[in-house]
Amino acid sequence: MSELSKDFSLSALVAGFIATLISYAGPLVIIFQVAQAADLPADILASWIWTISIGSGVLGIFLSLRYKVPVIIAWNAPGSALLVSLLPEITMAEAIGAYLVSSLVVLLLGLSGAFDRLVQKLPGSLAAAMLAGILFSFGVGVFTGVEDSMAMVLVMFAVYVLFKRILPRYAVMAVLFVGMLVALATGEFTAQGIRLELTAPVWITPAFSLSAIINVALPLVIVAITGQFVPGMAVLRNDGFNTPASPFLTYTGLGSLLLAPFACHGLTLAAITAAICTGREAHEEQGKRYVAGVAGGVFYLLLGFFGATIVMLFMAFPKALIAALAGLALLGAIASSLAASMSVVAEREAALITFLVTASGMTMFGLASAFWGLLFGLAVHWVLGWRKPVRPV
Repeated sequence: MSELSKDFSLSALVAGFIATLISYAGPLVIIFQVAQAADLPADILASWIWTISIGSGVLGIFLSLRYKVPVIIAWNAPGSALLVSLLPEITMAEAIGAYLVSSLVVLLLGLSGAFDRLVQKLPGSLAAAMLAGILFSFGVGVFTGVEDSMAMVLVMFAVYVLFKRILPRYAVMAVLFVGMLVALATGEFTAQGIRLELTAPVWITPAFSLSAIINVALPLVIVAITGQFVPGMAVLRNDGFNTPASPFLTYTGLGSLLLAPFACHGLTLAAITAAICTGREAHEEQGKRYVAGVAGGVFYLLLGFFGATIVMLFMAFPKALIAALAGLALLGAIASSLAASMSVVAEREAALITFLVTASGMTMFGLASAFWGLLFGLAVHWVLGWRKPVRPV
């Protein structure tokens, strides 16, 4: 604890807070959509929010302290998107059984070390291009928000540029503060219906069916690996952190396995929000950025216990504020990943294809654009790098 207090910084605390804020303001909305589509009771939805929050918090704190790396854990966001159509087709008990199976597969992948070998063979420029493609829409979102809340977004942008000039470490914090002030001043913050409410977990006895394992468990594993763990490791690598990937799969797989009976559909490495905590905005010294991961974990715990209340609070702020905050906080990560993707001349075309496909948002067969961007990029990389055998004269 003495080392943590010595390395503590306000910028790291703010980075962890914003990463958590954006997770709740964005991906959590998908879970509400799933709950609505599957007609889940309120106590099951509350338990779901509790498990993913507490699990993300405990694992984020533990892994950040253990490896001195800013580890942000989140729930399987692309997996929750898949559940919008899949969950209404099965019982909740069967869904829990599928969650257990998918968590076990992730755990075994982590213990085997196979994922580490995959990450080591992945060209760094393509991983950076995939990350840039994932983050691209968030950068663009800053300016598309001008249509809905012109004054607020333009003021936030101006404050960001000004603080980047005078106090760059606190630029994102200033943007958050000013954005909230403008939302309050313009009446875009709606506090109606907000109440203090604790959340409690609910046990659901699992049931196993072959159809649920095939249709739910396996897709959850695929999108977790391609949509979360691969870009999550790309974020860490992009900012110079070379921690092996296998421990992250092992611990998140184990955590997901323990929490699955309470409706947790899967914990993974965060990708988008992690970029807020791994760069210079969290701290100039790379070795002290782990504090942002610890801070993010603490905020997750608070949000988990008061999940229902905090969600109401976040929903009260305008969407343009959250979008602008996310985009401005990620500008540094977008710039560094774009630079890294173009750094190897021989791989530029493959990296460009990876970036464009990922940024397009295309989906096929239920797999997200990050997967297809990487697949297309690797195919181009292999074709352009393949050399014909030289025939003897």
